[in-house]
Amino acid sequence: MTGSNLLAGDHPLVSEGIEIREARLSDAEDMAIIDQLCSTIPWMQESFEREIEENKIAFYLVAATDEEVVGYMGLWRVADEGHITNVAVAPKFRRMKIASALMETMFEVCGEKGVMDYTLEVRTSNAPAQELYKKHGFRGVGVRKDYYFDDHEDALIMWKMTSGRDLEEVR
Repeated sequence: MTGSNLLAGDHPLVSEGIEIREARLSDAEDMAIIDQLCSTIPWMQESFEREIEENKIAFYLVAATDEEVVGYMGLWRVADEGHITNVAVAPKFRRMKIASALMETMFEVCGEKGVMDYTLEVRTSNAPAQELYKKHGFRGVGVRKDYYFDDHEDALIMWKMTSGRDLEEVR
């Protein structure tokens, strides 16, 4: 391990040899491979490289073993809001609560930087992802019609509010 692990030493994933740390440019290839496995509209390696290297509002975490990145999560910070761009875990590492650990870590790190409310879009057909987000305090607030260009599926807009603002303020 690199010593950059953002997980507490007693976190169950640590005993599994998994750390959560800020993404590095060298992680982009693994992130793109995971996205190919997990997404119907995968990002290319170059997209992850730009996000990590050039996008000043982007922040990415990875879950990694000593050998490979096994999951990642991205967020764009706009003022005190975080727009979650993507969350993905390699299929062979699912059911280990890696996505939950990524989310909890992201909220902790970004909360310390002043992010209070979080939003994301998720396919209306992706019930497992919606359940994960609900477990972490997100609520559906609306629908973006025809959001996904590959199949024109709608997206459920979800928000997690920690600022005390009312959801009506963001609709």
